[in-house]
Amino acid sequence: MSSLLRCGVRHFGGRGFRLRSAPRCSRVFGSGSWESPPGGSPRWGDGRRQRSAFVWAAGATAVLAGLGLMRRAEMKEQPRRQRELQQMEPEKPWGKKDEEDLARLCEGFMAPPVSGLRELRDRRGDMRSRMELLIMETQSQVCNALAQVDRGAAFTVDRWERKEGGGGISCVLQDGEIFEKAGVNVSVVFGHLSEEAAQQMRSRGKTLKTKSGKLPFCAMGVSSVIHPKNPYIPTIHFNYRYFEIEDADGAKQWWFGGGTDLTPTYLNEEDAIHFHKTLKDACDQHNPELYPKFKKWCDEYFYIKHRGERRGIGGIFFDDLDSPSKEEVFQFVQSCAKAIVPCYIPIVKKHSQDKFSPKEKLWQQIRRGRYVEFNLVYDRGTKFGLATPGSRIESILMSLPLTARWEYMHLPPENSKEAEILEVLRHPKDWAQ
Repeated sequence: MSSLLRCGVRHFGGRGFRLRSAPRCSRVFGSGSWESPPGGSPRWGDGRRQRSAFVWAAGATAVLAGLGLMRRAEMKEQPRRQRELQQMEPEKPWGKKDEEDLARLCEGFMAPPVSGLRELRDRRGDMRSRMELLIMETQSQVCNALAQVDRGAAFTVDRWERKEGGGGISCVLQDGEIFEKAGVNVSVVFGHLSEEAAQQMRSRGKTLKTKSGKLPFCAMGVSSVIHPKNPYIPTIHFNYRYFEIEDADGAKQWWFGGGTDLTPTYLNEEDAIHFHKTLKDACDQHNPELYPKFKKWCDEYFYIKHRGERRGIGGIFFDDLDSPSKEEVFQFVQSCAKAIVPCYIPIVKKHSQDKFSPKEKLWQQIRRGRYVEFNLVYDRGTKFGLATPGSRIESILMSLPLTARWEYMHLPPENSKEAEILEVLRHPKDWAQ
């Protein structure tokens, strides 16, 4: 079930959101209700390459799935459980101020949290609650930044529910002054993995013990693709996700995944350096080995094999990240999420008034055709989602641009600006040095 709402959403610069209905904020969502407030680095190593990927649930955003060329990223200084026990602190009593702080935080979200305040409060120390709050906050921060840049634009806020368990919030801006299409999705889903999904995970090296053929799981993430109108403003994609499975013996397996990457129509080296250095700074807060490893992984994953070129100039990409500890990986993901706005919005502002010709707009449409090709031909998350009964098609296809173009045997002139970007897409560069 889906509802379009403006519950707990702040206006941006006096402009609101395009909505068809606005349920009362006291409406109960899931197990909780929307309530108003009362007044020296360890080593990160890499392991085996894995070929298949899994979209965590039907109805969740396909972009959240992560997708092929999977490799496990690990840190092996000491057993993970030992590290987590060392970091555990006694949970502090939950007071009135904590209640108010949580309610105030959620009040700034685009819509009520999927899990509801009561549930988030009751399992406040659990990673599922912490990750849900992070992705909700990331969605709000990105939508705020986009709306402030795109004067007069309005987001459609679509809060949907998944009958198998969970739901999500899709925020989409279309035909704005700056952005042709910008979507920022949050999904929080839970239930039982199908046998097909369990088999795919086993093929990735997961050891799963089912009870009566069932595997309880919980998965959540934030994902976005932003397509600007101006050819000199690049497209950005990001997603950050968390997955948790419970075995028959009660043991839980968990991992994080995600990344941020940039797809320009025309190459601007200053923009590329700014984007990559911002991501590198976020990674370096945790370990200087992370950025080069995840940058290379990104270049490998976003490769359009039949064209012999990358989708864009890369960024970072990782999946199956489950060490050194849950807390340390979460802190890393949090740093990456916080880098989204500063790595992209300055580039948007810089080029928002750039003039462009019909020829340059046509080249943008051709490059968007390549974007569509990758998403529909190679993105395993998209393909799996489209083939899964009960999937939420609107969320899966949110990543596609409003318009794209294919021309027969199109080849840009030698030494042109169009040829310049193709050279970089065929031979990735190290922009952060």
